[in-house]
Parts: sequence; structure tokens; C-alpha cells
Amino acid sequence: MPFTRALVPGSNTVLRTDALLRWAVYAAILLIIACAIVMLTAGPTFAAPGDPGEPIGPSAPGGAGGVSLQINGPDGTPSSAIVTLIGITLLSVAPALLLMMTSFTKIFVVLAMARNALALPSIPPNQVLAGLAMFLTLFIMWPVLTEVNTVAVQPYLAGTASFNDAIAAGSAPLREWMLHFTREEDLALMLRAAGAENPNSVANVDLITLIPAFMISELRAAFIIGFVIFIPFLVIDLVVSAALMSMGMMMLPPVMISLPFKILLFILVDGWALILTSLIESYQ
Repeated sequence: MPFTRALVPGSNTVLRTDALLRWAVYAAILLIIACAIVMLTAGPTFAAPGDPGEPIGPSAPGGAGGVSLQINGPDGTPSSAIVTLIGITLLSVAPALLLMMTSFTKIFVVLAMARNALALPSIPPNQVLAGLAMFLTLFIMWPVLTEVNTVAVQPYLAGTASFNDAIAAGSAPLREWMLHFTREEDLALMLRAAGAENPNSVANVDLITLIPAFMISELRAAFIIGFVIFIPFLVIDLVVSAALMSMGMMMLPPVMISLPFKILLFILVDGWALILTSLIESYQ
């Protein structure tokens, strides 16, 4: 029978194929057995835990290290970086200082009330009034600013005074000036609001209490001056309104007729000079 199968055409090809399949199965079985033996006999692939030993403390510094911040220069004067930082800080709080601790608020309120009394809500514009109030404030406060520069700023820049000493010396002239134009009633009001006891003298009042009391006094004085400015213009409005009513011209706005008379009166009495002179003399 094997001889007969060998004579059949194509029987050699079938035999070779069967042999190759058997050898492939044998090789796969051997490979699987070899891998199993390797996995069973191999050791762990990770490091075995051991004793880490005693921790080592930090080593001592080898020299005089550290970070130092030098505020003053070699000659004792403040460094340019510190002076620049202080200047930027003052510029950021300058509007608040200008409003609260100078005559700017009173001057601006009086000028605004004079403009409203003339029935000109936008002439002069706010920028003009603010500029005029600012330069008039510098004119009034110039002696105080000069003294602050002499007793505080220059000694600090020269290195003969510390920053705290300069602040204390510079606030003294400004404090004395504000006390001169602050009413005792307003000081007592702020002391009662704070629940503090009355000081032995006004010189012992702190700035936190003095500044709002000074602003209240300035607003009161500004409204008194504004009331005096309003009276003549109110009389003109009343006269014009009565004249228009007597002529039966009730549909005509009285402001259109009284405005030229107000401007004429303001020019004849030199109103701006009169107001500015009164404001300057109120601080002497």
C-alpha cells in the first residue's frame, strides 16, 4: 500500500506538507517549554529592599552666605531704586492727598458753585476748574510744602535722617496747617464717632481723626462762600421772572433773559478776581 501511494501523482507533495506541519508543532512545543523553564528559574527583576541607613544632616555653610538688601548707598544716602519706588508710591496716592489734606476741595467746590450760579453748567469745563484749583492750591500751600522739603525731604536724601524720622518731620507742618483751619466742633464730632476720649490738646489728635474733620470744615466753609455768591444772581432771577410775569410772557424761560445780566454783573464786579482773592485770604 505505501508503494501504491507513492505511485499516485502528487503524493510526494502531500507527504512533505504533513512532515513540515509536524516539525512546526514540535518546535512550538519546545519553545513553550523553554520559556516556562526560564520564567520558573529566573530571579526577581526588581531591587530587593534593604536598610537605607542613618540620614545625613545638612552640611555647614562654607562661608558668610545669605541675601542682604541695602536700602541706603555707600555714603548713607538712599539708593536711587528706593527713591524711585517712593516717588511712584507718592504719585499713586497723590490724588487722595491732594483732595484730603490741602485746600483743593474747598477751592474746587467754590468755583463749581460760582459756575452753577451763573447758570452755565459746562462753562468753564471741569478741566479748567480743576487746573485753576490745583495751581491755586500750590500757591496757597507753597510755604507749607517748602517747609516739608526743608525739614524732611532734603535730610532724608542727604542720609542724615531715616525714613520714619522724615515722615514724622514732614507731617508736622502739614498737621499744624490743617489744625489751624479745622473747627473744634468737627474734631469733637470725629472723636465721638470713633468713641475716643478727648485729648489734652489739639496737638495730640492723630491724623486719622484730623483729616476727616479738616475735610468737613473745608466743605462747610466752601458752602458758606457759595451761598454768598448765589444771592446776587438769585435776585437777578427773581427780578427777571417778575418782569416776565407782569408782561404775560410766561412761556419764555427766565434763564434766557437773566443769563446776560448775570454775566454782565459778574464782569462788572470782576467776579473771578473777587472769588480767588476771597479764597486766598481765607487761608491767611
